[in-house]
Amino acid sequence: MGGGIFSYVIKKLITAIPILVGVTLMVFLILHLTPGDPALVILGQDATPEAVEALREKLGLNDPLPVQYLRYLNNLLHGDLGTSIRTNQPVTRELMTRFPNTVELAFVSLLFATVLGLLTGTIAAVKRGTWIDTVTMTGAVAGVSAPSFWLGLMFMLLFAYYLHWLPASGRGGPLTTWAGWSHIMLPAITLGLGSAATLARITRSSLLDVMAQDYVRTARAKGLKERLVIYRHALRNALVPVVTIVGLQLGFLLGGAVVTEQIFAWPGIGTQIITAIGNRDFPVVQGAVLLIAVTFVLVNLAVDILYYFVDPRIRYD
Repeated sequence: MGGGIFSYVIKKLITAIPILVGVTLMVFLILHLTPGDPALVILGQDATPEAVEALREKLGLNDPLPVQYLRYLNNLLHGDLGTSIRTNQPVTRELMTRFPNTVELAFVSLLFATVLGLLTGTIAAVKRGTWIDTVTMTGAVAGVSAPSFWLGLMFMLLFAYYLHWLPASGRGGPLTTWAGWSHIMLPAITLGLGSAATLARITRSSLLDVMAQDYVRTARAKGLKERLVIYRHALRNALVPVVTIVGLQLGFLLGGAVVTEQIFAWPGIGTQIITAIGNRDFPVVQGAVLLIAVTFVLVNLAVDILYYFVDPRIRYD
């Protein structure tokens, strides 16, 4: 068991290297080919051409793009994400002040999405063909289709402006306090609703497939209560594909938090990326995207390993 999983992990990590290199190259080219001069952004529109040129030389922006990219890769190999052009602080320090807030928002969103998705998907499967199934799946389609920025604005308008139940923006502190939970609820629901809809549809489909298997019919023939048949026999085996989606959704939630964080002024890495793009702070944007990409790869690796424990039939060669 141990050797098989270990070799599988090594293979996955090796195959992830070209993916991460491709991410760095794509982001590097997009940022450096977009209009706008970081030196001019820093010095302001009234800066003299000589001052702008001197700063460009200092920042290495006058070097050819291949030279700049290779220098960036070399710094990455030494664990250096670079220095923020705007604040002159290490990018790692800049990101670590915001990334935990994004992770917090993503995990709370995933918790909400998983609970709601499994619950509604299971109910829809058990009540297949009834009005409950129709309403649930219609809501799931609507949840997938509705853009997060529209949902965020509607939730903010209803729960913050009209009902005054929850704060409209900001982070209220750690989740050990009511202020922390009250501030995170609206952005977490906004961010997680689409994932909940996806999980509901996958859960329903997987559970219906399992409920048609022979061992489920045998369990019913033995006289077991329907509740035990579903939750002890069917649902456990139906969770295998759901685990995949849950892992993928965490990566999507980390990357998709950009819009939600902007709407609710959540002090995470998403708002940091938007600010850095506006300031042409290339190192911060590159470091943030790379951090999200690495997290996405690690989450998927963890999900693959979890397969072994969810489904004992799986073996890694």
